[in-house]
Amino acid sequence: MRVPLSWLREYVDLPATETGRDVQAKLVSAGLEVERVEQLGADLKGPLVVGQVLTIEELEGFKKPIRFCTVDVGQANGTGEPQEIVCGARNFAVGDKVVVVLPGAVLPGNFAIAARKTYGRTSHGMICSGDELGMGDDGSHGIIVLPPEYEVGTDAIELLELVDEVLDIAVTPDRGYCLSLRGIAREAAIAYGLPLRDPALLDVPAPNAFGYPVQVSEPLGCDRFTARTVTGLDPDTHSPLWLKRRLQKAGMRPISLAVDITNYVMLELGQPLHAYDRTRVQGTIGVRRAEQGEQLTTLDGVKRTLDAEDLVITDDRGSIGLAGVMGGANTEIDDTEGTTTEVVVEAAHFDAISIARTARRHKLASEASKRFERGVDPLAAAAAAQRTVDLLVLLAGGTADAGVTEVIAPSAPRTIAIPANHPDRVAGVDYGRETVVRRLQQVGCDVYGQDELIVTVPSWRPDLTDPNDLAEEVIRLEGYENLPSTLPKPPAGLGLTDRQRLHRRVGRVLAGAGYVEALNYPFIGEHVFDQLGLAADDPKRKVVKLVNPLSDEEPALRTTLLPGLLHALRRNDGRGSHDLALFETGLVFHPRGELRVAGRLPVDRRPTDEEIASLTAALPVQPRHAAVVLAGAREQAGWWGKGRPADWADAIEAARSLAREAGTELLVRTGQYGPWHPGRCAELAVVIDGREQVVGHAGELHPGVLKTLGLPARTCAMELDLDALEQASAGVPKGPKISTFPVATQDVALVVDRFVPHTDVEAALREGAGELLESIRLFDVYENSEQLGEGSKSLAYALRFRAADRTLTVDEASAARDAAVALAADRTGAVLRGA
Repeated sequence: MRVPLSWLREYVDLPATETGRDVQAKLVSAGLEVERVEQLGADLKGPLVVGQVLTIEELEGFKKPIRFCTVDVGQANGTGEPQEIVCGARNFAVGDKVVVVLPGAVLPGNFAIAARKTYGRTSHGMICSGDELGMGDDGSHGIIVLPPEYEVGTDAIELLELVDEVLDIAVTPDRGYCLSLRGIAREAAIAYGLPLRDPALLDVPAPNAFGYPVQVSEPLGCDRFTARTVTGLDPDTHSPLWLKRRLQKAGMRPISLAVDITNYVMLELGQPLHAYDRTRVQGTIGVRRAEQGEQLTTLDGVKRTLDAEDLVITDDRGSIGLAGVMGGANTEIDDTEGTTTEVVVEAAHFDAISIARTARRHKLASEASKRFERGVDPLAAAAAAQRTVDLLVLLAGGTADAGVTEVIAPSAPRTIAIPANHPDRVAGVDYGRETVVRRLQQVGCDVYGQDELIVTVPSWRPDLTDPNDLAEEVIRLEGYENLPSTLPKPPAGLGLTDRQRLHRRVGRVLAGAGYVEALNYPFIGEHVFDQLGLAADDPKRKVVKLVNPLSDEEPALRTTLLPGLLHALRRNDGRGSHDLALFETGLVFHPRGELRVAGRLPVDRRPTDEEIASLTAALPVQPRHAAVVLAGAREQAGWWGKGRPADWADAIEAARSLAREAGTELLVRTGQYGPWHPGRCAELAVVIDGREQVVGHAGELHPGVLKTLGLPARTCAMELDLDALEQASAGVPKGPKISTFPVATQDVALVVDRFVPHTDVEAALREGAGELLESIRLFDVYENSEQLGEGSKSLAYALRFRAADRTLTVDEASAARDAAVALAADRTGAVLRGA
């Protein structure tokens, strides 16, 4: 919302010394977002005067039409003689009044004016257009031609109001009343403690039976419709300069008198209006829902197919406008032909949600829809219609019909009960009842009561719906900067939870292993599950969809971290970084079986455990996962030796490192799932309450997935459920006890069938070795059909034995090793190599 300071002063007697920057500071303190203050005409220097064209000579022999003019500028040039000026524009004639800048002046953009020779003549100044004076777009795209009543030599800087300050305010969706001078003036009046001259306080005649007929068939979509008629308009009358300049400063383009007046009143009062050419409206004006597939050509010349939820304005022929968004072309006021002498003025109040959906459905954001969808004062409709009628009568010589039409759906003002000390409890500041009542009354509320206040909300504030909204009004008007800075006081002895500590340890261990954290948006499109090759009945395909997604292509919340990580990997690989190791820890989202509506938590006290549990039950299930992706070299080659590419084993080792941080043992076995290569996929499991539970997968991705997603060859990935790891853990890992006794190492090489998993052999060895076993490590895998036999492989393990209270003898270590081998042989068919 652009607010010229000169216009704002008409409603509030701001101190004469107050600049735009001062007003900006006051409004920012009151909670408005004033982005900047534009200084109009700050670098403009006269003389800039009104001149009258005396003669025009057409110069020949040039690539474009050039005219040599003499212009009467009165005594502005010091001689009274006609001023000779060369000009290329052609939208003026002899006798026209124009704006002339004389030598010595400076135009916006630091453009100095001096006499200069051009096209064989000497030009002593310029005849100016609106763009050259920084006036903005006036639709003429040529020289400014002034009305004939202005005297020659008049100062054009003052006449055209070229010097001003404009406040550019970013209005938030809940402050729709600030999309008007009336609303901004009210905020300025409160900020300065000055009275407001409300432009909506007009004498409005009562409705009667002689007004233009109106039929509202959809009272839920249109609860108020005012219609007024003005006849006898002079079709040749143009908008006066002051009206055009105010529209331009506010960022709107002047079009025609009737349209300019409706736009002016909309900016002034915040009530969108529409003017119909009465001769082009047939029969009763109506308001209804559109028929599915109904056609309407709007003022922008686009033929639109309407939806059954669209609210339309009609006459006896059908639709003549998209209610609250844009009028129809078949009732447009066409001033190019100069035939409109009678207009019907519409001032209505439409349902905010309906208008917002219509504007988005048709991708048609207008000044009217922007205001309606944020909330318009329904009681301002009659005043806006009266203001429009008054301006049409004053500026276009029209006559206001005695008939007044007003269709109103019954409604009652909104009242809110609020304890007088509620703002005190919310802000932690002792405002007191008198301050609370005074501030609410300044906003426009009627307040009754003592300890318990009954507040009647003003019609222009639809955003005030509960006690917290009223508390916010008191707090912002008292000044956010006056709120004390207080830190929360947590109970002594409480710190991070076990879950939080695990998440931090996981991040540190992955970063220490060379992974780089990549944070991604938690939004996905369901097509990604097909790209990952998930089965049709895979649980991860059941997603939580957002009602208002940031992108229509990604309307769902993620059920896996891999899509975001793989996208980041592809993006970095495409930009020349080929050796990549990325990780992410974050929430994934799974829908609950029963859909519940979340309640609103209180802000004046801590929610109870029951309230928190109810809120949690309405949210999706949100476990925290960890995932890694790898591509390219895992170890770089150099003078120290050869490098090594990342492979499936690195992904599995990343999972093992996370399990160690959680203090649990990870079961790794051959698996087959979705995006992973069927022969290079590990299934990751833990034991929870005596039962095994799969918590993730790791390995090399399927070549088909790599091709579909455009990923490097042999890309590997791992993802597991951190919450499940935490459930399986025995608590915070404890540091190992350091024994002072020496270790006894025994190596064994076992020959097993090639399809026997290493994890099964290791588990048998670990169990058979007993409590003396300190660690076990697989250090060699060997396959040779000539030495081992067809379909066999050799697994070599290093077993470390140690006792906490003594030095083990060779016989004790050997006995433990033999017991381990015996159990492995019994369970997996292992044979001691060389035996």
